[in-house]
Amino acid sequence: MIKPFQPQRRTVLKRIVQYSVLGLFTLSSSLVGSLVQSTQAQTAKVINLAYQSSGDIVKSKKTVEPRFKALGVTVNWVGPFAAGPQLIKALNEGKVDIGNVGETPPIFDQAARPGLIPEVVYLTGRTPSDGTNQGIVVKANSPIKKVADLKGKKIAFQVGSNAQLLLAKALQEVGLKISDIQIVALTPPEARDAFIQDKADAWVGGDPLLAGVEKTTPILNLRNAARINTLGGFYIGRRAFITQNPQLVRVFLEEAQKVGEEAEKNPSVYAKILVDEQKLDPSVAQKVASRRTYRLRRLTPAIIAEQQGVADFYFAEKIISRKIDIKQGILSDLVYKAIIPDNIK
Repeated sequence: MIKPFQPQRRTVLKRIVQYSVLGLFTLSSSLVGSLVQSTQAQTAKVINLAYQSSGDIVKSKKTVEPRFKALGVTVNWVGPFAAGPQLIKALNEGKVDIGNVGETPPIFDQAARPGLIPEVVYLTGRTPSDGTNQGIVVKANSPIKKVADLKGKKIAFQVGSNAQLLLAKALQEVGLKISDIQIVALTPPEARDAFIQDKADAWVGGDPLLAGVEKTTPILNLRNAARINTLGGFYIGRRAFITQNPQLVRVFLEEAQKVGEEAEKNPSVYAKILVDEQKLDPSVAQKVASRRTYRLRRLTPAIIAEQQGVADFYFAEKIISRKIDIKQGILSDLVYKAIIPDNIK
């Protein structure tokens, strides 16, 4: 079992400020409304946007830069991050203002910070895929033929990412737990390489790495993420930045949704970007583009409840050491009204 990393203690003053900020959003709607209105004039001069090594279509399309330039704001793209846990670490350090991650990283981060109001807040959901862009794979000639055969085996994956959710849920389906396997904790590229080099019996990974391996290596996908990867992940932000710059957040999310809608209508455009920027084989890029989702969606009580269910699952499986309340990372309705554009439904 991997227990969450316990961060260094923060100062008492910072805790007071954090709880005071949270309190502002729970005292009264009129006070929150006043806060949003007042902070709209306090715009940052730089916005730090995170991207992962798997690629970011918003960064590639370069549509947010003109919008922010007109507001006197410089766009600074920070990355590439190997995966969500690394991105969230940078967000907590104040190096990132907005990024997108899977279901698991915010949960692990919150669990690792007992007694602290999360810096990480949820902005929007992302449309879930059909799960074919992720899988638990073994070599085609491996004696491992089904998920139950993974008991006692070395499995490489990024701990604290949605790969861990897929693995834990798949193991649960056959009566096993994470503690029944040997964890080889690596970043996604490192985990892929360990699998290819036979340093691990299995690998839990996703696109574009998975699509690349599917083309070059005979493999068996024991279980994809269908019916497990049902949330699709989230856009997240740094609490202080989001509450102080709601109009900038709104501009970014509006452009991200526009880009996503265009990519959904014509995935080949995104495939070309993957070929040009990540030097992927065209057939691999096309597969990645066809299996990826792009649109954003508003946070609803159902989505929040499902994310809470993921957190509760991790706690019940003793993967995280304490029960957490997802709503600590949820902002007030009035703040969401200020930051969510009309084109996100």
